[in-house]
Amino acid sequence: MKRKARFQQTFASQASFEKHGRKSKRELFLDHMEQVVPWSELLALVEPHYPKAGNGRQPVGRSIMLRTYFRQQWFSLSDPGMEEAFYESPALRRFAGVDLGVAAAPDETTVLRFRHLLERHELGGEILDTVNLYLESKGIRIATGTIVDATIVHAPSSTKNEKQERDPEMHQTKKGNQWYFGAKAHIGVDSKETVVHSVCTSAASVADKHMLPDLLHGEERKVWGDGGYQGQTEAIHAAAPKAQDMTCRRTKFKNYVDEEARRKNTTKSRVRARVEHPFRILKRVFGFTKVRYRGLKKNHEWLCAAFALVNLYQHRNRLAPLGA
Repeated sequence: MKRKARFQQTFASQASFEKHGRKSKRELFLDHMEQVVPWSELLALVEPHYPKAGNGRQPVGRSIMLRTYFRQQWFSLSDPGMEEAFYESPALRRFAGVDLGVAAAPDETTVLRFRHLLERHELGGEILDTVNLYLESKGIRIATGTIVDATIVHAPSSTKNEKQERDPEMHQTKKGNQWYFGAKAHIGVDSKETVVHSVCTSAASVADKHMLPDLLHGEERKVWGDGGYQGQTEAIHAAAPKAQDMTCRRTKFKNYVDEEARRKNTTKSRVRARVEHPFRILKRVFGFTKVRYRGLKKNHEWLCAAFALVNLYQHRNRLAPLGA
């Protein structure tokens, strides 16, 4: 009898605690992104390619799968990890619209097939374009200045796998005194609004300058970049005839240091540094520090969608102020 009384007292205190609980940071983040993401436009993008209901097994709703795909981006979850999270977190179920009293949550195979659908139809780039059009409708426009840069995304270098080899599409490169193996994400970013408008993916060994023409939209008046893009004035003019080359120049030579070039580089870097903001969100907030899959195409589609979400995250307070 005494044990039963103690149990009832503990249960009552727990219920009292839940009554005065508060939302976690994850719930607040999901509430904010719910208001920021242009769901109707993105669902319309997926609709022509999504399986239709027939006599067989009914497909999971498009909204549930798209929200699941984005949550994998935000919280760095694998396919099995996403399935597990559905059953562990009521907040994730509410955000996706999953009701376990009606149907089971999407399993890892369903999550994988949805991602393959996006890859097969190359919808990652279209998601980025759709998000940028949405931002433009909200007054966040891509102007006439572009900053270009690249970052290395690590890949597993171990050969302890089924094929006993590293990913053949990934390569290694040396940066400073450190060797890196993986892929490289190249981006073109608007110099005013810091909106990512172009994404290219290559092996880590590909020099930054080779991807420069593909990162420009053609209407630029100025193009900023670090020293890896110097000497590419002709390539810039070929892609953007009216653009001025604002890339950094070499300052150290054998017998002297060009102080004038160093001063100009410092001035240029005040603008060029803005390109690091999307990389910080991608790697530190979303946790994309390693490639998710083998091959460049799969990772490219993932990166395009990730940078679309980076654009929304950067301007979330302008699109939907928290608490509005």
